[in-house]
Amino acid sequence: MYDIVIIGGGTSGMTASIYGARAGKRCLLIEGNAFGGQIIYSNSVENFPGFTKISGAEFADKLFDQVSNLNVEIAYEEVVKVDIDNKVTVHTDSNTYEGKTLILATGTTHRKMGLENEEALVGNGISYCALCDGPLYKDKDVCVVGSGNSAIATALFLSEYCHKVDILVRGNKLKGEQNQIDILKQKPNVSIYFETAIKELLGKDELTGIIIKTKDGEEKKDISGLFVNIGQVPNASYMKDIIDLDETGYIITDEDCKTNIPFIFAAGDCRKKQVRQLTTAASDGTIAAIEACNYLDKN
Repeated sequence: MYDIVIIGGGTSGMTASIYGARAGKRCLLIEGNAFGGQIIYSNSVENFPGFTKISGAEFADKLFDQVSNLNVEIAYEEVVKVDIDNKVTVHTDSNTYEGKTLILATGTTHRKMGLENEEALVGNGISYCALCDGPLYKDKDVCVVGSGNSAIATALFLSEYCHKVDILVRGNKLKGEQNQIDILKQKPNVSIYFETAIKELLGKDELTGIIIKTKDGEEKKDISGLFVNIGQVPNASYMKDIIDLDETGYIITDEDCKTNIPFIFAAGDCRKKQVRQLTTAASDGTIAAIEACNYLDKN
């Protein structure tokens, strides 16, 4: 049996495993996709203390190397179910693990637009990762959907490759960091459309364009790529009958990352909170691990 089972290998999960292992606890870190979480898709990280500029992938690699140098057991498996009694039983797609405490660092996934044929066009014109797919649209016209920092970063990245980048914003303003907005507005091949929503995706096997709805009516745009940055959905649905979640599925915790179950903790983007940044993910991982260790030392 493990002292601490950590689900999720992003910044918060890896930080938690570092603190747990350094406290002498037997830790298991489970990750079903890629270690590092969504930060690996960021071309440039410039707001994490200690790094003037570093790519998200390099940041994640450094953090994983740190974990690997400690006595942390790692499982590359997908969690499908969790049971609790006086302990935690985690069922993956290939194994079952038991732990005295559990830290949920499951992060989020990209929110879908909910349009007809959207799923079929993912990878065929629709993308959630500019770093992965942006170079494929060199000298082509694309659109970015969203208004926050991720949408702005996506548009800035695409502006270096694409002929034209249109940002479609549902509201009447961009919500990202002002210095990034200022840089974006200076890009000659970037246009911003406010109070705009996508009504229809065009193309059966490959995206050929979109129909947008504006305050002035409808308009067709012939584009080759659509990059979606409209928020995230927490990866915590399999915990809904075990711990308290809010109405949108985020895990409810106190400031010490404690859930309503004494031996279950949550860290990072999957928990309900106001700020979701790389620094707060590391902070959550630290706090959750320390609180898990405190629980273990008392029980």
